[in-house]
Amino acid sequence: MRICRFATPAHAAPRYGLVDGEIIVVLEEPPFETIHPGKGRVPLDEVTLLAPVEPSKIVCIGLNDKMHATEMNKTIPEEPRIFLKPSTAVVGPEQSIVLPAASQRVEHEAELGVVIGRKATRVQVGEAWQYVLGYTCVNDVTARDLQKRDNHYTRAKGFDTFCPLGPWVETGVHPGPVRVRCLVNGQQRQDGHSANLIRDVPTLICYITSSMTLLPGDVIATGTYGGTAPLAAGDVVTIAIDGVGELRNPVVGTPTTGVFAHGT
Repeated sequence: MRICRFATPAHAAPRYGLVDGEIIVVLEEPPFETIHPGKGRVPLDEVTLLAPVEPSKIVCIGLNDKMHATEMNKTIPEEPRIFLKPSTAVVGPEQSIVLPAASQRVEHEAELGVVIGRKATRVQVGEAWQYVLGYTCVNDVTARDLQKRDNHYTRAKGFDTFCPLGPWVETGVHPGPVRVRCLVNGQQRQDGHSANLIRDVPTLICYITSSMTLLPGDVIATGTYGGTAPLAAGDVVTIAIDGVGELRNPVVGTPTTGVFAHGT
């Protein structure tokens, strides 16, 4: 089952739906407690797909793949390394990733996104899958030069448009392992597999919820794989996850307004 959020020219307010081939079945309410299909039907090619959920937070896992840790010249942390992306960083399919003027090196990071389906606090490993709605594609876009300069992740990963999600939430794949790839202008740059993550999804849910509550619609970005590389204006970046789908976003140039000047 594929759960989406969408808008149409005749109905601009976002709605949830189920993707059924080339048709979207409109849902009567958000899909977190129960799923109630309505009578509405909309052709898929007549809608704008939005980010499939509106998370209160995106909880990201750093250094959860050995190859990526090696390319970053980092050692594997003894415990999962978590950080947050703000909800304002989220964009949906086909929306632009905007390169900020403050950075000279912005990189893609293809990741498996785990979407939470119900409120989760102090979850045990053996119960973790009960709290998962499904999988989605995540691009943990990162200003790598700012990450190194600041020596932490918040600014480097928190810019507006730095968290593309989508194209939908696939409920029929988890808890199985999946292949995760990143392509830029059709050329493959990253090719990883969730089976190779150092900490698996149940472990991450248990660890995260030991310190913070996850709410319905929150997303866990489970960590990227080796092969991260810079993006440039004019690029088109695609995150592809087997059994889930493809998330495609164009990259646009640096805005010239609202730039912080050092020393002010």
